[in-house]
Amino acid sequence: MARIAPILMALTLTVPSVAPGEDAADSARLRPLDVFELEWADSPAVSPDGRFVVYQRNHFDVQKDRRRSHLWMVDLERDTHRPLTTGAEGDGAPVWSPSGDRLAWVNAREGSAQIWVRWMDSGQSAQLTQLSEVPSALRWSPDGRRLAFVTSVPAETEPLATLPTAPEGAEWAPGAKLVDRLIYRFDGAGYIDPGYDHVFVLPAEGGTPRQVTRGELDHAAPVWSADGQSLYVVSNHREDWEYDPVESDLYRVDAATGESEALTTRDGPDASPALSPDGKTLAYLGFDDRKLGYHQNGLYLLDLVAGGSRRLLPDADHDFTAVQWDESGRGLYVLYERQGRNRIGHVPTAGGELREVVGDIGGTAMGRPYTSGAFDARGGTLAFTRARWDRPAELAVLRGDGAARTVTSLNEDALAHKELGAVEELWVTSSADQRDIHAWTMKPPGFDPERRYPLILEIHGGPYAGYGPDFSPELQLYAAAGYVVLYVNPRGSTGYGQGFADLIQHRYPGEDFDDLMSAVDAVLDLGFVDPERLFVTGGSGGGVLTAWIVGHTDRFAAAAVVKPVINWTSFTLTADAYTFFTDYWFAQRPWEDQEAYWKRSPLAHVANVSTPTLLMTGEADYRTPISETEQFYQALKLLKVETAMVRIPGASHGIARRPSHLLAKALSILGWFERHDPGS
Repeated sequence: MARIAPILMALTLTVPSVAPGEDAADSARLRPLDVFELEWADSPAVSPDGRFVVYQRNHFDVQKDRRRSHLWMVDLERDTHRPLTTGAEGDGAPVWSPSGDRLAWVNAREGSAQIWVRWMDSGQSAQLTQLSEVPSALRWSPDGRRLAFVTSVPAETEPLATLPTAPEGAEWAPGAKLVDRLIYRFDGAGYIDPGYDHVFVLPAEGGTPRQVTRGELDHAAPVWSADGQSLYVVSNHREDWEYDPVESDLYRVDAATGESEALTTRDGPDASPALSPDGKTLAYLGFDDRKLGYHQNGLYLLDLVAGGSRRLLPDADHDFTAVQWDESGRGLYVLYERQGRNRIGHVPTAGGELREVVGDIGGTAMGRPYTSGAFDARGGTLAFTRARWDRPAELAVLRGDGAARTVTSLNEDALAHKELGAVEELWVTSSADQRDIHAWTMKPPGFDPERRYPLILEIHGGPYAGYGPDFSPELQLYAAAGYVVLYVNPRGSTGYGQGFADLIQHRYPGEDFDDLMSAVDAVLDLGFVDPERLFVTGGSGGGVLTAWIVGHTDRFAAAAVVKPVINWTSFTLTADAYTFFTDYWFAQRPWEDQEAYWKRSPLAHVANVSTPTLLMTGEADYRTPISETEQFYQALKLLKVETAMVRIPGASHGIARRPSHLLAKALSILGWFERHDPGS
């Protein structure tokens, strides 16, 4: 082992010092340390009168190597932009009181996330809670006198054994841990202390929170009734609720007694409740569970007076991911994804067509170019995070019938003098079935169409997810190093309808391989990529496809497989969300149809691999555990295929959550590709 550690360290630090063919003095390109200068907007909250927007302003702390956030406020009438908090510890989830006189939010101090309130007239702030667990989903009561929120309540556990008392001064090992819950660890959270999420109510001037919901089950998304006597919550009260990972219903809970009444009962999730301004209707999202790997959410209205639900836009082939009432109470704003971009649409509740209001929401996924974004609408103002290929998310607003305008400029100081890789849209035809496939190219700064460049095919995860023309620091670093970057939404990607996603149901990986190879061929046909200098990488679902690719073709000079699934049997029985993966991604469980699991495993094709292959995963990844990476690494070593493994200490599945890990990932991949570049 002493000999191996320096090898891995050398690999991580072997990165291209300059872009191929470029002068080292060219500082106009994005450099690794520039990532720490980036800022992005998120979580806008509009005041009830529509005049002010408070939003989360995020940045990377170069000293602490953490993502940090603080709250800023824009006065849309005076055109002023001011900080409300310092951002030293992390502030988020801002929520205005009904009258707009106060603002509540969660301050995530190290090890102690608490609820705070700011009085807007005086600027004074106060911490209202001393909670032992993180609060979330803050909601003001209609009269502004109470705050509802969700936090975890520890479960009562009984140990199997009680050890004798250790002698004074003895140094015994840490005690054994008993695990008996179905879900006992989760990516990003680690091993979970037994407990249940419950709704609490807190006096708005501070005091002792009072638990409203109870039982050995979870609750989420509290919404106050119009009279403040009840809360509408999302929960699953079925006896075997832990074994049904998508099921949930809407409940009315008495705020005083905790007594609950089921409002929906179908087989499938009902969630994201939003109460109409008159208090008579709940809008919500959900679907009928068909045990698919991916279901699109429908949009529903629940009549709280007469009872009964009805679906709006039953023929819409979109996945609705957020819903909010407009000021009139006669229409809804919805967030949905279409062809690489999240969009905000509006639909009348009386029935009618979905009208696109904003088509460029996003920019908050700071890593790879996933679709993303957030919005809020109140008082005639619609605020949202605006996406661009050359900037992280800025805050934008739409008021009345005017055009949307961007009201922040968070990155001009960091990026205005930089030459970035330009993103261009590309549609290609798949060799599998002549289907249209959406893709984008990112060209290196200073692109010369007469030159031939190396190409990186970068594959998104999910696999039910989507890329788009949004800013990506990882891909921009690849372009700055002199590569053309190709990224694709192959079959199974979201934003192209339920049928397109269903093409990989029980067939992944498969013909998505053909989609990706067809995209590579299409770019080669454009004439500016060297066919001998092709590279491929991807993370999570993209890691699966990268490992699959090297088992099916040797056209790539090198590959980087990041946080992959290698063996579907071992994955489904070690991943955190194993109840979902076994029952929704496969028709049967591993012991019932082992062949179905094996034939879709990259490990089944490892004997075909000749491509130099780097493997990388976080050591605290519980979504695609590092044991998956180790299997492929050891198999390649036995086959004497050139390989190396980069382990990211302390990193979960979201490697890029810490900025140094984002850089370690991107630069290690570049170092591996440079090492195996036949043209260098």
